[in-house]
Amino acid sequence: MPDRTESESRKLLRRLRDTLAEAGAGQERLDRITHLIADSMQSEVCSIYLFRDDETLELCATEGLNPESVHQTRMRLGEGLVGRVAKTSSPINTANAPAEKGFRYMPETGEEIYSSFLGVPIQRLGEKLGVLVVQSKEARAFSDDEVYALEVVAMVVAEMTELGAFVGEGEALSALHQQPVMYRGGTGQEGAAEGHVWLHEPRVVITNLVSDDPAAELERLKEAVDRLRISVDAMLTMTDGQDKEQSQVLEAYRMFANSRGWMRRMEEDIAAGLSAEAAVEKEQSAARARLETVPDPYLRDRLHDLDDLSNRLLRILTGQGADTGAEMPDDPILVARNIGPAELLDYGRRLKGIVLEEGAVGSHAAIVARALAIPLVIHAERIITEALNGDPILVDGDQGIVHLRPEETVAAAFRDKIAMQAKAQTRYASLRDKPATAKCGTTISLHMNAGLMADLPSLAGSGAEGVGLFRTELQFLIRNHVPKRAELAGIYSGVMDAAHGKRVVFRTLDIGSDKVLPYMKRVEEPNPAMGWRAIRVALDKPGIMRMQLQALLRAANGRPMSIMFPFVAEYEEFRTARQMLKDEVERERRLGHKLPGALEIGAMLETPSLAYAPKEFFETADFISVGGNDLKQFFFAADRENETVRRRYDMLNASFLHFLCHIVDRCAETRTDLSFCGEDAGRPIEALTLAAIGFRTLSMRPASIGPVKHLIRRVNLTELRAVIEAECEAGVTNVRAGVVNWLAKQDI
Repeated sequence: MPDRTESESRKLLRRLRDTLAEAGAGQERLDRITHLIADSMQSEVCSIYLFRDDETLELCATEGLNPESVHQTRMRLGEGLVGRVAKTSSPINTANAPAEKGFRYMPETGEEIYSSFLGVPIQRLGEKLGVLVVQSKEARAFSDDEVYALEVVAMVVAEMTELGAFVGEGEALSALHQQPVMYRGGTGQEGAAEGHVWLHEPRVVITNLVSDDPAAELERLKEAVDRLRISVDAMLTMTDGQDKEQSQVLEAYRMFANSRGWMRRMEEDIAAGLSAEAAVEKEQSAARARLETVPDPYLRDRLHDLDDLSNRLLRILTGQGADTGAEMPDDPILVARNIGPAELLDYGRRLKGIVLEEGAVGSHAAIVARALAIPLVIHAERIITEALNGDPILVDGDQGIVHLRPEETVAAAFRDKIAMQAKAQTRYASLRDKPATAKCGTTISLHMNAGLMADLPSLAGSGAEGVGLFRTELQFLIRNHVPKRAELAGIYSGVMDAAHGKRVVFRTLDIGSDKVLPYMKRVEEPNPAMGWRAIRVALDKPGIMRMQLQALLRAANGRPMSIMFPFVAEYEEFRTARQMLKDEVERERRLGHKLPGALEIGAMLETPSLAYAPKEFFETADFISVGGNDLKQFFFAADRENETVRRRYDMLNASFLHFLCHIVDRCAETRTDLSFCGEDAGRPIEALTLAAIGFRTLSMRPASIGPVKHLIRRVNLTELRAVIEAECEAGVTNVRAGVVNWLAKQDI
């Protein structure tokens, strides 16, 4: 960049800093800024448009346009040239604005006399705040140096917006981080919680945006980047020869840390007048903006790498580490972009709730949250940019809604909901030792799902008769290396000890799809849920499977043992896996180890194909557990990770119930024990329907056992089955309304 432009940029930024430092209300400061920029860039017009809501931009200050149009002119995101800049997060520079595609004339502004237009986005770390515009009568395209200078100014305006420089009573902007905000996301784990925000990675706050000494700032940047490179090299050395995939990620880190292009852009930003911190964040904001427009998963991952490196660099420059000295509140609600299972387990049961900007219903975090019974909301977009440590927050995992800094009326209604749930749980506790016996005399066996030792205390308190599903993959997911056989045997033995003789069904390693081991090479698949996962991985790579089976057999130490294989699609897969287990039993016998007193070998029925397996499969399996979550997504061809479709199809759909009845009949024919495991087993109406059509064992999260048992004990399952059959015979496509109406007539 030429020296003249550099000095002009620094001069403009110093004037901007001095202007912002002067006393005055928010609107007054915005007016000064537009005057200053128009004067410095020798243009007749400078305007600042800011977002009033996610879709609406408002003219908040102008030099050159009709003053009466301020706070009157509004446009939608994507509307006109200003709306296009905001939507694309890219500058528009044209000598003939009216001839541009999408141009919209705003007659109240008086802009018809201006031909040239330059608009740049005002954004901070991916958050769109507005658009900064300069216009002139002369038909000319602004130079690259002028575009760059305006982008630098827009970055400072974004930071000052974040710091509340334009806030005042009745002014241009309402105060950030102070207003109530509601976020609609997705349900990761049901439940409700009230608490205060605890940020997993507190945001770095930059207060020194403009620098008078570029040479000193360049030196600070170079020293910080050197420290960053050393830390990345050290991490690579630690993983050398251990984890190929992690090494590849760190190699990408090192590539970015040594990128001349990245460094050059930050050096240019500093030369233009920004501080080292502001230069890093300017480039980080540009990377975040590009993230929104890049469809390729690999490129998105690389931009995430750059974003993460920028965070590390900012923490080095500012000294603001992850440990800010803030004390975790007594009722922490964790707020994060995403989080791994090991990190989440470090927090443990201290957390009252979890809110993630990303995540998925089958993610590691969701699995751990369910295991710990912590309400979780996923896809709460942009909450990190708004939430501050200590902010009051309400998490409604049932509805997938988060209230940040809620109004008192909202908080009061929410507390009433929590109180009602607590009262209901007290009522359910009185049923803990009573059987789930319906009025017709049918008894349903209710079991709980688990995946951690931390789950097991819930076994007695919930009234569960055993563990219908123990997810063994969590012990693999929370480590950065393959656990040893003796270590696993100790864990599984501890699980059986904690069950105090109640049956525990161990599901062998269910990895792949959304559950990728940190030390396992990721296989890129177009549809991983239907790809190389679970039993398919185990049969192709039998080493880990054999080691896990040995650990399970040794953990039994003479006690009864139940083992089931996940995601079986055909009988041959089950027969091969079963023989593998039989071979390990024989091996343990030869080694003189104590064998299980009894051994049950079962399968999870999660694919429609297995329902039509040969009769020999049903005769060979000691038990079958219907994995409702996967079975439903494959039956309806509706990806359970896709929020658009995952709630579209109902378990009480008549076709799906007919299919489940087919499974019940086949198991009854061979007298094979059958259970249903999944989210629907823990929903009272769905559980009641499953019991009515013939399922005698249900497995669910511990907190659901009380509500399900309470409802089962109040109904006649024989009568309900007749209602369901009548609905289906009448051609009803979904029996939910019929079941609900029947319950209402029973005064339930």
